[in-house]
Amino acid sequence: MATGITSRARWLGPALIGLVVVLAIASLAIGPARLPPWLAAKALVFDEGSASVIVREIRLPRTLLALLIGGTLGLSGAALQGLLRNPLADVTVFGAPQAAALGAVLTLYFGWAGALSLALPAAAILGALLSIALVVWVAGRDAGTVVLVLAGLAIGSLAGAATSLAISLSPNPFAVTEIVFWLLGSLEDRSMVHVALAAPFLIAAMAALLMVRTGLQALSLGEEAAESLGVDVQRVRLMTVGASAVGVGAAVAVAGAIGFIGLVAPHLVRPLVGHDPARALIPAGLAGAALLLAADCAVRLIPSAAEVKIGVLTALLGIPVFLWIIARRRAEIADAPA
Repeated sequence: MATGITSRARWLGPALIGLVVVLAIASLAIGPARLPPWLAAKALVFDEGSASVIVREIRLPRTLLALLIGGTLGLSGAALQGLLRNPLADVTVFGAPQAAALGAVLTLYFGWAGALSLALPAAAILGALLSIALVVWVAGRDAGTVVLVLAGLAIGSLAGAATSLAISLSPNPFAVTEIVFWLLGSLEDRSMVHVALAAPFLIAAMAALLMVRTGLQALSLGEEAAESLGVDVQRVRLMTVGASAVGVGAAVAVAGAIGFIGLVAPHLVRPLVGHDPARALIPAGLAGAALLLAADCAVRLIPSAAEVKIGVLTALLGIPVFLWIIARRRAEIADAPA
């Protein structure tokens, strides 16, 4: 069995990288002005007139953001599931996107910073960090599935209610439109300025999560076993939670709340890599990038007067998976010997 998993994991990485490259080229080609994939790739490197303007200035920023945000969310989901040893652990379940959106909304609502200020990702990161810390504190580190979901639902609902209150009290209709963006999530009309704003935080979050791979692997044996192997459990916990908060906060600051990527991506790759959290991190990151790229291509292909918000599409795809995981966990508990 272990040999089979190892052989599958060997080709999984190259296959996911190939899929991400194909979807990235598709993302550069799809839009109101359709371009052949070969022309989109060529226009990225060479001067192809108007095609180069479209690819480099309009489509490249949202493609890069989809890659970075999807990769960060996938990595965060796999790391949190490994840390808490719970398949439902994810920044979405913790209410982090809603809390990060609240932080961003409050920053804009009170005029504390402009839409392209560093204060915006800082506020979103703080909101995400507080939500994850609250869920872990309320539910407890060894919380079961039901307690974890209920705690995350409460924190996410509270953040959502506070954001709705900001919408209700807003005297400016343009501010309401801006706030709705943070709630629904979108990569539309993003520029390289947004990429430059979020990329340092997203890259730092991914790097930090990869640094705790060994610690997460040891934690799969239990805390006492990990400590006996010389792992600083507290450091691993703080780095995982902190990096996840930084990643989701930066993502929300430029793209709004995009949920369920971090929940779905690890479950797609785990049957192929086994239950070792360290082995699942990079494939989950690649799967997250592929999922968000595919979703971003899909929202541009759906016929509608206005572009469908990407957060709506990821929720429609992610919630059935979420319910399936809960049903499977319930069946496992029911079948477990007393």
